[in-house]
This record gives sequence, structure tokens and C-alpha cells, in this order.
Amino acid sequence: MGESCFICHKHAGKIETSGVMIYEDDHVYVGHIDRKGKANYLGHIMIDLKRHTPSLADLTEEEAAAFGVMMARVSKALKESENAEHIYSLVSGNSVPHLHMHIVARYPNTPKEHWGPMEVYDWQDAPMGDNDQVVQLCNRIKNHLENSHEQ
Repeated sequence: MGESCFICHKHAGKIETSGVMIYEDDHVYVGHIDRKGKANYLGHIMIDLKRHTPSLADLTEEEAAAFGVMMARVSKALKESENAEHIYSLVSGNSVPHLHMHIVARYPNTPKEHWGPMEVYDWQDAPMGDNDQVVQLCNRIKNHLENSHEQ
């Protein structure tokens, strides 16, 4: 565990974040992005590797399989449960050196100038929500994952 790693502290329960845990196993943790009290873009999901490692290049084959399967399952859940028309994925690692992937839904009628994993935030009519709405979305995604198990 990284001594000052935000993601490690989140997994250890040392900090509270928006929403509720969507999925967790030995390799990955899935939850909603936390914007520190600011309204959240509904459908910005984070898939974190449980082991503290900085990049995709550091994954074991077993971790890569778990990470990839969860990326596909969460993306499908956003399309089927939340009516997303497109799913963006992004791994940056610039801010936090602990592997995590952003999965961001794009919803119908999003203007083209707001297409992109971060650009959707700039859309005036973007679906933003408070923590209660994030919890509801997390629970819908969690239920979808539990009821459509394809492993």
C-alpha cells in the first residue's frame, strides 16, 4: 500500500468517497468518481486495481484479465441500465500513481463539441447529481452486474 496513496486509503476505508462500492474482488474495486462535494457527472465510474502499482504495464496476466472483464461488464451495465449511447475509457496516471481506469458514459443528445471523457462535464445539460443520486446509480450498476453475471 502506498503511504500517501488516495486509492490505497480509499480501499482501506480510511477516506469516504461519493456513492457506494459497486463491485470488489481480489483484483479490482469499482466505484463512482468523487468530486469532493461538487456535483458528480452521473456515470463516471472508476475501476481501481487493488494492488498498488502505477500503470497498465505493471499488471500481472491475472490482474489484466480481471481488469479487462470488469471494464467490459461496467461499460455494458452503463449502456443497458443507464441508457448510455457510448462509453469512454481513460487511464492517465498523472495525478495518482495507482492504476485506475475512468469509465465515462456519454448520453443521448450530448452535443458533439462535448464528446470525450472530460468534455462531457462542460455540457450545460450534463446529468450531474448529488451523493444520493450517485448512490442510486451505483446500486443500479451493482444490481445489473449481479443479475447479468457472464464470467
